[in-house]
Amino acid sequence: MTALTRSGESTTVHVDLAGRGYDIAIGRGLLGELGSRLKHLRPGASAAIVTDEHVAQHHLPAAISSLQTAGIRCARVIVPAGESSKSFGVFQQTCERVLETRIERNDLVIALGGGVVGDLAGFAAAVVRRGVEYVQVPTTLLAQVDSSVGGKTGINARQGKNLVGAFHQPILVVADTALLDSLPPREFRAGYAEVAKYGLINDEGFFAWLEANWPEIFSGGRAREHAIATSCQAKAAIVARDERETGDRALLNLGHTFAHALEAAAGFSDRLLHGEAVAIGMVLAFSFSVRLGLSPAADADRMRRHLAAVGLPTQISQIPGSVPDADGLMELVFQDKKVKHGKPTLILARRIGGAFIAPEIDPNEVRGFLAAKLAEK
Repeated sequence: MTALTRSGESTTVHVDLAGRGYDIAIGRGLLGELGSRLKHLRPGASAAIVTDEHVAQHHLPAAISSLQTAGIRCARVIVPAGESSKSFGVFQQTCERVLETRIERNDLVIALGGGVVGDLAGFAAAVVRRGVEYVQVPTTLLAQVDSSVGGKTGINARQGKNLVGAFHQPILVVADTALLDSLPPREFRAGYAEVAKYGLINDEGFFAWLEANWPEIFSGGRAREHAIATSCQAKAAIVARDERETGDRALLNLGHTFAHALEAAAGFSDRLLHGEAVAIGMVLAFSFSVRLGLSPAADADRMRRHLAAVGLPTQISQIPGSVPDADGLMELVFQDKKVKHGKPTLILARRIGGAFIAPEIDPNEVRGFLAAKLAEK
């Protein structure tokens, strides 16, 4: 884990990619430094800020002020809030509106928002004028610890989540932790699922620290910056080793095969936020590991209790409304990008901190497991 930061101190995590590395700046009040950072990083560049309607109300004026103070010409592109914006229609509109701002190939797109905005704006930056550079300014906990780092961009298709997109690395990530103060509690909890994920993958010590310190993370103390920096450092190390997910970057998808299927089943709506789906998905991954005799039941119980303690859902039955039966969910599982030869690849666990890639799992095993879980109340 990173060392616990002192009050008012910022942290920089570097993503080491040959010739394309970039920094993740983490700390309170960093939005006001956005303009000066970009002026130093790309002198003379203009910018198009892509954000959503909710974020625009809270943080767009400060972002524009910071850029204008640094002498950076900027335009704004505002999209509807919510997962529905990760669609072909909104993607087309975003690209066209970015082009209308007269952004040139040496200019920048700035993604100001949560994971939806980051994925959408990053994908637009990857293809507009055949690729322009972009900057991530994540405004949610989930985006600060996960989706803003690593260069995965994209939109959803009718067949499933994140099935259309591109790898396109940002040139800078500015994670202003003060922006999280205005997050609704449900959004913050959803982001916390991705923080817990890093402990569950390969750092049991971090998970134990989270069990002891999560109240301070939620209240906004120094533990929040520490949790974000530790999460970013963990992801940066994996991305540096495996940028395009041909190897162990897949570990970052712990619980996500189940989660994406559940999100699709819920219609990519507010019925189930991404982080909530990830929480349920990780519980399912550990439970399936126990079912296969790979992991002790005590570890699965421990991680489930912690996620429940912070207020996250841990069972399919907690999703509002109806979901498909086991066969219906399996159809969605088969749309996962890691399916090979008609068999799903899952991230399973031998213990907390002991996740591993399990290729070509028998679909009948998964179907039977899901049927049993759907029967639970």
